[in-house]
Amino acid sequence: MATTGLRPARLGPRDVVGVGAVGLRTRPMRAFLSALGIAIGIAAMVAVVGISASSRTDLDRTLAALGTNLLTVGPGTTMTGDRARLPVEAEAMVARIAPVQTVSSVGRIADAKVYRTDRIPAAETNGIGAYAARPDLLAAIGARVRSGTWLNAATGDHPATVLGSAAAERLGVGHANPDTRVLIGGQWFTVVGILEPIALAPELDSAALVGPSVAEARLAYDGHPTGIYARVRESAIEQVRTVLGATANPKAPNEVDVSRPSDALAAKQAAGEALTGLLLGLGAVALLVGGVGVANTMVISVLERRAEIGLRRALGATRGQIRTQFLAESLLLSALGGAGGALLGAAVTAGYARSQAWPVVVPLWALAGGVGATLVIGALAGLYPAVRASRLAPTEALAAA
Repeated sequence: MATTGLRPARLGPRDVVGVGAVGLRTRPMRAFLSALGIAIGIAAMVAVVGISASSRTDLDRTLAALGTNLLTVGPGTTMTGDRARLPVEAEAMVARIAPVQTVSSVGRIADAKVYRTDRIPAAETNGIGAYAARPDLLAAIGARVRSGTWLNAATGDHPATVLGSAAAERLGVGHANPDTRVLIGGQWFTVVGILEPIALAPELDSAALVGPSVAEARLAYDGHPTGIYARVRESAIEQVRTVLGATANPKAPNEVDVSRPSDALAAKQAAGEALTGLLLGLGAVALLVGGVGVANTMVISVLERRAEIGLRRALGATRGQIRTQFLAESLLLSALGGAGGALLGAAVTAGYARSQAWPVVVPLWALAGGVGATLVIGALAGLYPAVRASRLAPTEALAAA
């Protein structure tokens, strides 16, 4: 009767996890510090992706609310390098373009300085400018009033002003009320309103806006617009953009600047994405350093546990089972760091996004990719120590112990 040799028991998935967790349980502090290195790298990568995605979502939401069909017209420079001027009738001519749905304008009042009181030195203007603005300006630029009211038929002909958000802050005006006045061009104006920050016209955030009639009567406004805002039918934006300069100033179309504010916001987002790429690179470096830490931990673990390895080999464990044990330990260590890092990165994203009033967006691919990257790092970091452990002969391991 033929006899068969003894076959070593096979390790099931539960057994692999059990033997792989032995080293983590017996050396918890070392395991924690090694996993921490992995967690920092993954948290950095997830947080960078999450914050970038949250910012991009907020920008998309803002543009969806404000619209991307706003075109602006402003004076450029002359051939001599001087500041050009738009004709007084420029707004009316732009309004004649068929696809233009809404148009409004503002005019900078050059000699009208803005102060909180008459005791402020003349040189300390805080960068606040006075502008003549029409009642339909808010609809054109998508602005909102934070406090008080906007210029209308009742207030536009009187010494009343609406402050941009930055202008109100610099002047120390928190709320609009009949008792609050500011000095514009040497004359007192009542603050009837304060605007929210204007994403599509940030130049007006530091402005004091008054009605055209009172600007002409009291502040010597010459009627030349310095900014025209036109809402255009979406399908005709590029066509209108090409003719705006010649329409606004037929005599000198080359002295007109035409822009699309949403393009500027998109360019700002693109710059932010470039920075995101840099930060992702730094996160990858941190992850690599964490992987080196895991490899170092596993090598030391093999050297310290030679007696255990020799005993297991003497009791019948195969080289493959020893190799599986240490590889599983490396993968578990990396997986713990990856999971912790993913949760930490998501928490950082949520905290920062909420502080900026952004929607919280953490892409699932970033979480899955982060954990997947840690498993790859863990496999590579644990491969050499696992192979080294499996090659230890039982007698040699026990004798060295």
